[in-house]
Amino acid sequence: MNAEASDTIEALDESPVEVQEEAVESDLAVLTADLQRLQAEYANYRKRVERDRALAHDVAIASVLYELLPILDDIDRARDHEELEGGFKSVAEKLGAVVKRLELEKFGEVGADFDPKIHEALMHSTSSEVTKPTATAILQSGYKYRSRVLRPARVAVTDPE
Repeated sequence: MNAEASDTIEALDESPVEVQEEAVESDLAVLTADLQRLQAEYANYRKRVERDRALAHDVAIASVLYELLPILDDIDRARDHEELEGGFKSVAEKLGAVVKRLELEKFGEVGADFDPKIHEALMHSTSSEVTKPTATAILQSGYKYRSRVLRPARVAVTDPE
């Protein structure tokens, strides 16, 4: 007798209740696996949506801060020429507080090691006073938002002779 015939005979020997019980258990196992898969997919979807929302938020803030950089440069020039006074000074201080709260960071210092990731070299010279490429003049400050460089610092670089 072949395997199919013996399975059929065994199925006939089982009572209808046992057959229904096995079918229900089988369906329950399939539905439970589907539910677990759907729950995992939904959890992954929620994580992805939250990550995308946070990224869109950061990109939007970085975009607005980037548009404010020329205004911040003008304020710095006015401060350097001691023209920052009166109501303009108050506005400049408030704007400075807002961009600081939004985590905008100004960088670029004279004497810092030249790093092409955060500096843009506009002038170049050599000197025996330095031992490695150094930013010897800051022509325009750079800005970072969190770890993202919005604008590199524009510098004059001095290399060793």
